[in-house]
Amino acid sequence: MAKILLIEDEASIRRVLVKILTEENSKYSVIEAEDGLAGTEKIKDEDFDLVLCDIKMPKMDGVEVLEAIKKIKPEVPVVMISGHGDLDTAVNTMKMGAFDYISKPPDLNRLLNTVRNALDRKELVVENTRLKKKVSKNFEMIGESKAIQHIKDLIEKVAPTDARVLITGPNGSGKELVAHWLHQKSDRSSGPMVEVNCAAIPSELIESELFGHVKGAFTSANKDRAGKFELANGGTIFLDEIGDMSLSAQAKVLRALQESKISRVGSSKDIKVDVRVIAATNKNLKKEIEEKRFREDLYHRLAVILIQVPALNDRREDIPLLVEYFGEKIANEHGTNKKQFTPEALKLLKEYDWRGNIRELRNVVERLIILGGNEVTEDDVKVFAGKL
Repeated sequence: MAKILLIEDEASIRRVLVKILTEENSKYSVIEAEDGLAGTEKIKDEDFDLVLCDIKMPKMDGVEVLEAIKKIKPEVPVVMISGHGDLDTAVNTMKMGAFDYISKPPDLNRLLNTVRNALDRKELVVENTRLKKKVSKNFEMIGESKAIQHIKDLIEKVAPTDARVLITGPNGSGKELVAHWLHQKSDRSSGPMVEVNCAAIPSELIESELFGHVKGAFTSANKDRAGKFELANGGTIFLDEIGDMSLSAQAKVLRALQESKISRVGSSKDIKVDVRVIAATNKNLKKEIEEKRFREDLYHRLAVILIQVPALNDRREDIPLLVEYFGEKIANEHGTNKKQFTPEALKLLKEYDWRGNIRELRNVVERLIILGGNEVTEDDVKVFAGKL
């Protein structure tokens, strides 16, 4: 059932439009509002698939209604209804985001075609939004433990915002997955996500890697090069292992966060960037601050939202789910049949000391699937226990 809101101050016009729409399609439900103010209140309280809105109305005109809808529920298409003297205004409303306009008295075919097209557009927008919010299977966070559920709840709340996030946790615990979830569930999901492993880049090159450089900035700079912040414009930059970043690079990152602009190494020209920053570290940054290895002002800029990812030893109840997930994934990758793990095998895996966290568990599951029998038993786990 398509729910249509008709905002029109002339009762006769409302009657005609309601009759045309409901006779055309029994699945059209038309709700009436006699002026812009009443219509806006209905939009706040209810969900509509389409709004038909007159331009000239008392209390609140159609242009004001359109502006309000774009703020309240921007996904809802709005078709303007214009009198002969409102044509220029109607055209201008399309620049403001109106889907289309129809003139009074309404032409039957044009009205119905416009309504059908607008409803189709709404359906596409909703589907596109749903797909953007759906997290890729490659970055799915598996687990039902209290700690993991807390992280999932945090992501749902934080992802739609542009708040900066600092993710902490031991190596191999899944900090990268959290960063990808935040990006893919955000309004920036159609933009790039650029990852930078700060620990893997030599300190003398980190600034060039992040902010780019101009030709001649240093010996090997034989051409201009954009940095990761520029490449992430309109999307997200993930600064992994930020605790290993040099102090000079930290100062530049702080400026980028404060002013939303960067400058390439060797250049004094500022470049505006629109980037959401997500950072991660396995270090205790407060201890690093005390020992003068990390800037306190940068820490507070980054840790607007703090997400702590637990070690696998602290969420052992998730191990059976993780084994099931990795087992299916690995079987698909190797083109083999999926193998079942017996309850006894899972019990042993739950009792193991997982110092390497999720990364270690995945490697063990892969080894057991490749080298084990038709199913993975307690004996299989014991045989490979020395190699875990």
